[in-house]
Amino acid sequence: MSVIEHNFDEIDPLQAEREAATSKAKRKRLFGGFAAALALLGGSYYGYDKLVASHHVETDNAYVGADVAQVTPLIGGPVSQVLVQDAQQVRRGDVLVRLDDTDARIAVARAEADLAMTIRRVRGLVANDSGLSAQISARHADEMKAEAGLVAARSDVEKARTDLARREGLANSGAISGEELTSMRNAFNTASANLRSAEAARAQAAATRDAAIGSREANRVLIADASVDNNPEVLAARAALDQARVDLERTVLRAPVDGVVSRRQVQVGQRVQPGAMLMIIVPVAAAYVDANFKEVQLARVRPGQPVELSSDLYGEDVVYHGTVMGFSGGTGAAFAIVPAQNATGNWIKVVQRLPVRIRLDPRELAQHPLRVGLSMNVDVRVSG
Repeated sequence: MSVIEHNFDEIDPLQAEREAATSKAKRKRLFGGFAAALALLGGSYYGYDKLVASHHVETDNAYVGADVAQVTPLIGGPVSQVLVQDAQQVRRGDVLVRLDDTDARIAVARAEADLAMTIRRVRGLVANDSGLSAQISARHADEMKAEAGLVAARSDVEKARTDLARREGLANSGAISGEELTSMRNAFNTASANLRSAEAARAQAAATRDAAIGSREANRVLIADASVDNNPEVLAARAALDQARVDLERTVLRAPVDGVVSRRQVQVGQRVQPGAMLMIIVPVAAAYVDANFKEVQLARVRPGQPVELSSDLYGEDVVYHGTVMGFSGGTGAAFAIVPAQNATGNWIKVVQRLPVRIRLDPRELAQHPLRVGLSMNVDVRVSG
């Protein structure tokens, strides 16, 4: 019994040594394989980074956008027709809404009448010019006649004065009677009164002629350097008519762009005011993508670089191709309603994102239309 135990004591250390050596060799092989795997992975990552990843900048923080067109009336009035519904495709120029045009038609008729009356009034002013010239000639003749009457009155006064002086000389010698002397004095007074009347008549004739000249000049100012067609009053009346016609045309609201009707907020019978938003037209054929890249990703992104995109709507099987258009003027935080106050004591640096606008291929958009707000995956091919 003691012999057998003694043999076992001799064998066990040898076996343990062999097992330890085998385990150590196995561990070496395992560590060698692990190191080789790490080296392979590291080399693969380095090669991928140098050959592939370094040429691409990717983000899934991107969304479809478009320059939507708001449909707003330029004049107020009650709505008589609404011809479109939400999600309806429309073409530029299609009629969307009609306003009641009764007041606008009345305004056009009134403006047409005002224009016709203005044209007639201006033509009357042109015709009056000849009439006023004739009146000036007549007033000039009256003035000449009054001048002649004044000369005659002066002669009569001189004659009456001479006769009176002669009679007064003879009256001292008693050669003439007192009655005759009185008659001569009355004749002189009458001649003097007639002279004053002739002077007044001449002054009146001159004033009348000046008034006629003033009327003609005032009339000519209204028609000077202009025909009937380009007279300022006619032009103003024609402009009022044009405005009335424009207002009539504005009772029909048309689609400003090709697109899809969204957020329709107008109903028949509603009275709308100028500037009120009735609906939005989304030009889906002119959609773009705003990709919000981290600031640390943009060192090598440049306008004009090619971009591949996929949408969550169609999946990775549909690939869009685009081009970098440019960068936003600021980060989203800078344009937030409540911007970050970084000049505080508890400031924590946060990596910012800068929107990058990407133009899409219109042909691909036509084949697989997108809608505003859809999520996109963006891969920008940057230079090596």
